[in-house]
Amino acid sequence: MIDVYTLGEALGVVSSGRVRHEHEARLDVCGPEFTLAVALARLGHTCAYLGKVGADELGARVLTVLRGEGVDVADMRVTQGGRTGLVLRDTRVGLDPRTTHFRAGSAGSALTPGNVPIDRIGASKMLHVSGVTAALGRDPLEAVRSAVSAARNAEVMISFAVDYRPELWESVREAEEALTELACDSHLLFVHQDELDLVKPALTPEREVVVDRGAKGASVRSDRMRYDAPGPQVPVVDTSGSAEAFVAGYISAALDGLTPPERLHRGTLLSAAAVTSASDWQGLPTRAEL
Repeated sequence: MIDVYTLGEALGVVSSGRVRHEHEARLDVCGPEFTLAVALARLGHTCAYLGKVGADELGARVLTVLRGEGVDVADMRVTQGGRTGLVLRDTRVGLDPRTTHFRAGSAGSALTPGNVPIDRIGASKMLHVSGVTAALGRDPLEAVRSAVSAARNAEVMISFAVDYRPELWESVREAEEALTELACDSHLLFVHQDELDLVKPALTPEREVVVDRGAKGASVRSDRMRYDAPGPQVPVVDTSGSAEAFVAGYISAALDGLTPPERLHRGTLLSAAAVTSASDWQGLPTRAEL
């Protein structure tokens, strides 16, 4: 049985300290669900990833990393003639990076409901989806809806990270409608403090809601109780990937049957590992390193 099934767009990422002046840059691969899948696999969970990449070098690198980390890529698609999307990231120590997206028409944004393996999702313990994939266009949004419907029909636990990226949506209203719908279908909801108003109808007592409060840490409301955890006190190299790492840590602890405070703690540990590395995922720990 698959512990967690997830779907999304994996991208190439080019990072530089100050793009307009630097002569050197760092090449990596990234993506919210990509990072989550790697993080869970390193912690010993079976994780399957669905996505599309181009028949190019970046696509090959995505597949190489996922296979090397032990992620199930049986449902991955390589699009002949397509290209893998790219993000240009302007990073500075201690500051949130500035990103420019080159993903219009990318292979990953062509994910459709027909690509979603209903039976595989129905045989998983948990489905995890994010608002980033839902924002990539009509077909990716329908693919996410199809996955959620398959999980719901099979009584599979649904995890949803709001992950609102305004630059990917045509309007706030469109984002609010789609994100609220997915949040209301979830059992486990991850939301940043400044996203709470976007999914207000989903903030009901019966749903497990995990709130990222930035430097103040994180909190969770579970079984009508609230628990809090402080933010990690570590040197910050790059904040990219920290939110996804936190989600992966929390989900890992939930799969292990740990309590909500212990789930927050593991999420914080993975978030700390992410921010101390220049890569979204390369600095994440194995189970032995926890």
